[in-house]
Amino acid sequence: MVRIRNPKDFWSGVLFVAVGIGALVLGSKYTLGSAARMGPGYFPRMLGILLVVLGGVLALRALATVGPPVPRFRWWPTVLVLGSVVVFGLIVQTVGLALSTLLLILVASAASPEFRWKEALVAGVVLATLATAVFIVGLKLTLPIWPRFA
Repeated sequence: MVRIRNPKDFWSGVLFVAVGIGALVLGSKYTLGSAARMGPGYFPRMLGILLVVLGGVLALRALATVGPPVPRFRWWPTVLVLGSVVVFGLIVQTVGLALSTLLLILVASAASPEFRWKEALVAGVVLATLATAVFIVGLKLTLPIWPRFA
């Protein structure tokens, strides 16, 4: 019987293989093309192959090396991070890119046990400024920067 000696690496490898297979299945609907003339299915398939290979190597390596057990899954940080992204998507058109990005960073940062308000606020302001520069100025997207008060 095979014994898993490094559960963290083993389950990471299994996750990589599963995502890689998903990319291969989804990418199989598109034409592949060649390396010189890549079709829309080229990148998903190559990425899927790389993920399957990497995941397989990681999972097999986990059978030979000793590592720590998988820690208990914590739901609250996952809910905070995913919830902040969902709220960002729901409010960005009405609140504006700057404030919704700031809120996203503050809420997602609160998921960490090392959360500090000042650091999260500074990171939020810097990232909101960067997001505005990239998406509004650079890419010319038609998102509002600030909320409109009518």
